[in-house]
Amino acid sequence: MKRILSSALLVAFALSVVGCNTVKGVGQDVQKAGEKIEDAAKK
Repeated sequence: MKRILSSALLVAFALSVVGCNTVKGVGQDVQKAGEKIEDAAKK
């Protein structure tokens, strides 16, 4: 039982790390798109 729990925790941790990197990348993309819209609005 302990082995299953530790394996599940390890998998959950790995997925959360990967998820954070993905969310960070999406945030950067949205920020760049917002900057482009601002530049277009200023013209």
